[in-house]
Amino acid sequence: MVGVARTVRSVLLFTGRLINDTVSFVVFSILDLVDLFLCLLYRIADFFIEAEWKACYCSPSKEAITNSGKILVSEHGESKIVCLSSTKLRLEEISDTLYRRPSLLTEVSKLTVNELKRLKLDGLTTSSNNNGNINVINSSDNHHHHHHQKNIVSNKKGTSVRSTFTVNSTIVEMLQGKIGGNQSHIRIPRWSDCDCKFCTCWTSSSKEALYVKSEGPRDSAQENVLFIHGFISSSAFWTETVFPNLSSEAKTTYRLFAIDLLGFGRSPKPTDSLYTLREHLDMIERSVLEPHKVKSFHIVAHSLGCILALALAVKHPGSVKSLTLLAPPYFPVPKGEQATQYVMRRVAPRRVWPPIAFGASLACWYEHISRTICLVICKNHRLVEFLVKLITRNRLRTFLLEGFFCHTHNAAWHTLHNIICGTAAKLDTYLTVVRDRLSCDVHVFHGEDDELIPVECSHNVKAKIPRAHVKIINKKDHITIVVGRQKAFASELEQIWRNSSTQS
Repeated sequence: MVGVARTVRSVLLFTGRLINDTVSFVVFSILDLVDLFLCLLYRIADFFIEAEWKACYCSPSKEAITNSGKILVSEHGESKIVCLSSTKLRLEEISDTLYRRPSLLTEVSKLTVNELKRLKLDGLTTSSNNNGNINVINSSDNHHHHHHQKNIVSNKKGTSVRSTFTVNSTIVEMLQGKIGGNQSHIRIPRWSDCDCKFCTCWTSSSKEALYVKSEGPRDSAQENVLFIHGFISSSAFWTETVFPNLSSEAKTTYRLFAIDLLGFGRSPKPTDSLYTLREHLDMIERSVLEPHKVKSFHIVAHSLGCILALALAVKHPGSVKSLTLLAPPYFPVPKGEQATQYVMRRVAPRRVWPPIAFGASLACWYEHISRTICLVICKNHRLVEFLVKLITRNRLRTFLLEGFFCHTHNAAWHTLHNIICGTAAKLDTYLTVVRDRLSCDVHVFHGEDDELIPVECSHNVKAKIPRAHVKIINKKDHITIVVGRQKAFASELEQIWRNSSTQS
């Protein structure tokens, strides 16, 4: 009976996967066409509403160097913005997933062709073993759609004359007029972004800094704690859950800083920003560490915020007293895989089930569909919030809606690609530095039922940093790891901070 039950279960699982794969192929093939149509639609709308053609990542290639003095250079799969001015040369890394997202049909066709080529080459190799060597040179199939590539040229002696680099026109266009970083960010919201007072409050200030919610004594605080939220969230994720549940002793001992990341919540949402790792870190330093003279601090971070937390810890190794990571998106990249593309497929697998994977795939793979979602929901978030409150009779915690709605498509799109996908090759290095150069405690929390970032990610962190303490929370997911157990989590944080202070 046990054997029969296992067989039935295996058949059902296989059937379910087959149905999911088939439906996903059909749905995402249709979405590929829809995104192309929306690309044309938005180009026309942008031209008539904003009086100029707006660049997107479907744009054709252009020359390498523009009047802005900035170019995109891509070598060995790593893309950088080269910013030239009379005083400095700056490299600003961007993810190639912004402009390399092949359609599902293209990928299937390419896999089929590659397999046929492999079989043919195997046959040729077998038949030519006694007749000499066969050299096969494959041209790159990854760069010819959206950017211009100049290839390595070799002379007869085999010495390289020039290196490979690629140029993406969209990024060049977005960077025009920003030479040397001397000009301030564009403050006027685009027609498809929300222009309400809450979303544009940052435009009224001459100082460009993140929105920071701070609590605790300013002068008598013994220690500092920095809270970093995840993707399409805000500082309210912490201030509405953890802050109210900390003990009186903690509130008098620690100075708490919860930030809205660049492009989210009440923080600046510049329309010309590429939301790179450097920009995010610079804004955190400029908004919290420098003005508040923070010399040492604990870090608590969720999801995407974990990547920024690790980068910040590596940049300030002597300042971090403890590192608490919730659902860190760490996917070790197998040998031979390109890091950015591998992580994009793990985070956004282009499957209709589970729903959270479908949502992630829409946000990550489709520039114009995701812009449409932002246009419908984020631009009209006040109406959506009212309807949600009405339908749920005000039972839903509205701070989650605030974090979800209050961002721009430009901020979400670039942050998703440049931080989650773009840092894929860096996370190994960051974790190695934390393991070898930092002495701080590392604590990792993960929800057992998290369908967005699998539990294996936290176990991967443990494998990389053996001293890390990993706690898997039963029956909790990506959000309820905090929301719904905020009192217990606040108590856990206090214990972590006390232990770190005692050890130091």
